[in-house]
Amino acid sequence: MTADDDPRETLAGRAYRSVQDAITAGELAPNEKITERGLAERLSMSPTPVREAIRRLEQDGMIKRTGPRTVVVADIGATAVEDLAEVEVALRGLIARFAARHATPAQLDHLDAVLDEADDLLIVIRQRKAEDRPIEKHLNLLLDVMQRFNDVVAACAGNTVLVRLLDQTRVFTRAERRSRTLERVLANHERNLERYATHRALVRALRAGDAATAEQLAIDDVQAGLDDLRREPRRTTPARS
Repeated sequence: MTADDDPRETLAGRAYRSVQDAITAGELAPNEKITERGLAERLSMSPTPVREAIRRLEQDGMIKRTGPRTVVVADIGATAVEDLAEVEVALRGLIARFAARHATPAQLDHLDAVLDEADDLLIVIRQRKAEDRPIEKHLNLLLDVMQRFNDVVAACAGNTVLVRLLDQTRVFTRAERRSRTLERVLANHERNLERYATHRALVRALRAGDAATAEQLAIDDVQAGLDDLRREPRRTTPARS
């Protein structure tokens, strides 16, 4: 279970996450004025948890107070985004390092089983692509599987603080990452699907307890993924017969 569907999460925590996602996705624009009442209506909540969420977001630097009752979305800027990406990459590497130390045999077997599902989907996707049939549904299933893989790796780390920090410092929300990934895979599916091969190497490193290799594999994968997601997609032009 991820933090997104944890029934133990407080209303203030859900408000915080929802507003954070809206800011990251650009639904709330830089310098846009926001109010407790407006956010409460948007989230169908009372003002109290929203007020607490605003305090947390202010501490995180995602919003700023320009007057006693005036709050606006902070203009993070390109430099801050670069810094955020660096933090996300480092945290994902640390999670893999901790996972190599603490993963149980059952968790490692689960990771292999998840990757077996991914392999089956890759076969179907390539076959459908060769037959010029739609692949978006199967790509969505593959992304669901890979999200499960990442969630299990995070669980292997056994460190809730690192996982919470990662959730707070992602450059893209899960929804935005999904949208951008689909766009890029559809534009050039082979180059993007090849990236999933590195996950087997990560599981091997975790089984061997090789923390340094696991960390480097995770860093390389996340860095390549973020670099790709932040670029404009280059669509391939079908060859003419």
